[in-house]
Amino acid sequence: MDWITLLRSLQSDFIKRLASGCLLHCETEGQHSELTIISGERLKILRDFCWQMAEKYKRVSPVRDVFISYLKGKLGEEVVKERLADCITEVDYEKRFGGDGKIDFTLTADPTIGIEVKSRHGSIDRVRWSVSSEEVEKNAVIVCIFIQEEVHEAQSEYHLYLAGFLPTQMIKLKTGRIAFGIDQLLYGGGLRGYLEQYQSAINYSVEQQEKSQPILVNHVQVIKTPGEVNNNVSKYQSDINYANQGHEYWQKGDYQAAIASYNQVLKLQSNDACIYYKRGLSYYQIGDFEQAIADYSQAIQINIHDAKLYLHRGIARYQLANYELAIEDYTQAIRLNSNFAVAYKNRADARSHLGDNQGAIEDYTQAIKINPHYATTAKNRGMARYLLGYQSGFTQAIKINPRDAVAYKNRGNARADVGDHEGAIEDYNQAIEINPHYVDAYYNRGNAFYDLGKLEPAFADYTQALEINPNYADAYYNRANILAETGDMQGAIDDFQKAANIYLKEGKLAPLKDTRQRILDLQIVESIDILNF
Repeated sequence: MDWITLLRSLQSDFIKRLASGCLLHCETEGQHSELTIISGERLKILRDFCWQMAEKYKRVSPVRDVFISYLKGKLGEEVVKERLADCITEVDYEKRFGGDGKIDFTLTADPTIGIEVKSRHGSIDRVRWSVSSEEVEKNAVIVCIFIQEEVHEAQSEYHLYLAGFLPTQMIKLKTGRIAFGIDQLLYGGGLRGYLEQYQSAINYSVEQQEKSQPILVNHVQVIKTPGEVNNNVSKYQSDINYANQGHEYWQKGDYQAAIASYNQVLKLQSNDACIYYKRGLSYYQIGDFEQAIADYSQAIQINIHDAKLYLHRGIARYQLANYELAIEDYTQAIRLNSNFAVAYKNRADARSHLGDNQGAIEDYTQAIKINPHYATTAKNRGMARYLLGYQSGFTQAIKINPRDAVAYKNRGNARADVGDHEGAIEDYNQAIEINPHYVDAYYNRGNAFYDLGKLEPAFADYTQALEINPNYADAYYNRANILAETGDMQGAIDDFQKAANIYLKEGKLAPLKDTRQRILDLQIVESIDILNF
């Protein structure tokens, strides 16, 4: 089991325990805790700081909005500071405006490694954290904090949960911003370990680059005697001769002879990742997949940051029907090179063999986006078997009847399911053009806009859906979330109340309970505003 699978398993367990309240609570600084409680003098210090920032920037935004924005950010940062302690350094707030900057912390041992903290409040099964492409570029990890209580001036205690984290290498940005829920995060207990390994990997990479500088025969250093110099030169020349022979044999297709030449190189130089890789390719060509895997693995031990090594080991494992291990290798290749189209394509093939249709669809889609050539060869090579199977019914219906609004809407839903929100919006646009009163198309397009962080068009679509169907409870609920996020608390309360009334009539008790809690939280904030006024 690889470390990502383990942390996802732990995250699944954490989410279950979060619902029941059985969480790890450790107050010792520098040690892991799922729950952090901030109150008393500690909270007062945070409030005082946030009021100072609100006063400083009151000409830019309303004082209360700035205060709450800063307090949300500072609460989340306090969690990370307590968990990671002296291994991180805080970025000075005076150097940037806003509580949600591009970098919140850096590693103390390496200031080039950034950490961004995202804090959100809401229903845990609905809340989403979002990041921009700039934040992904500037940080090694995104740490997500869930705030149990609504953030406002008079709250006396906050229960904060380390919801999880995501390495930015794992974030696939399709637009300028992407959102994710708690079930997509890795378990927070692995955060410190990941950062330590990340730093070690960078240090190792630098060392390897320094060691791999080309050695020129004319510049061989005289260490002891002229005889030793001659031996070094001779050994170096032999390495080159055997390596060149191996490459020539490989080009001719004489893989057994290539292997024999590479064997001679490795006798003289046993730490050459390139030769292990080339010998692995040779073994693969003669069908000795196990030996090929052994050589790729040896090359990976020498150079852990070469994406192609993981790709080819995955291909060999795939040939032995070790699909799970192949997926692990393809995933690592993608982490190292997010534009590695063939790795997405191969991982999709492996996922399809394991019955993971949705995962295969997502990977095939990404492969085609990176390399459109795959789309033209998909049928011949069988690569889009599941992609076409999932959407072919809708696409075929559209071909038969280009005015089929339902088919466009359904295909839009399929695209949204695999994260292709822009493609989904295109299909919803077609559905609405065909049927301007298609309420579900407006609602679903609103969801796609919301997932992309585009609140204004999302709000407009929810509003249009409600004009067509005034009893669309989910549209009221989602529009209320946008109103709350943009500071219109009374408008949010009104929409939540309308949603609650409809949920009650429809007998939907779970959403009703959640909506009533949201109303209660907002009413507390609203009453405080009135008192302050």
